[in-house]
Amino acid sequence: MAANQGERTRRRLSTGERREQLLTVGARLFSESPYDEVWIEQVAEIAGVSRGLLYHYFPTKRDFFAAVVERESERMLRMTAAVPGVPAREQLAAALDTYLEYVHAHAHGYRAFHRADAAGDQTVRRVYQRALAAQERQILAALAADPEFGPAVEERPGTKLAVRGWLAFTTAVCLEWLRGPELSREQVRDLCARALLGVLSP
Repeated sequence: MAANQGERTRRRLSTGERREQLLTVGARLFSESPYDEVWIEQVAEIAGVSRGLLYHYFPTKRDFFAAVVERESERMLRMTAAVPGVPAREQLAAALDTYLEYVHAHAHGYRAFHRADAAGDQTVRRVYQRALAAQERQILAALAADPEFGPAVEERPGTKLAVRGWLAFTTAVCLEWLRGPELSREQVRDLCARALLGVLSP
């Protein structure tokens, strides 16, 4: 009886709800284990669906992984969204704290994502480019709203390139930090913050 009731509950999930459920399971598994050790069968079993249904939503494991990463990237953007009236320096430190906490908690997925991007995986690269562009816009908007930098910061030659370069720098630092943390999270945060502010300060 309980099993039948459970089946009815699962069937009541809408397409969007089911997709969200699968991505939530995927985010946990990819954060806990290396990419190659996560199996589609395992995701389906935890979610209580057939493997065929999971493939209906995501044709390949790489598509599934890319969708998980895109969802998590959007979540990170919301978590680090600019707060009106708060100085950019304070926001940068707080956003880096949030980011580094996430990187540490999702180390396997973070490494896998950047390995796939470095290898030229087109599915992941599309996700990466969208996430990168959104991060750039968010950083530039926060700087432009701060009197210390002002709207003109976006017009200064090289600003967008500097922000993009800083994002690549931060990724490299985080990957090295995960390899063997010689620095504390606070030290990594301060290093990354100084790198951006040093380039952009008038």
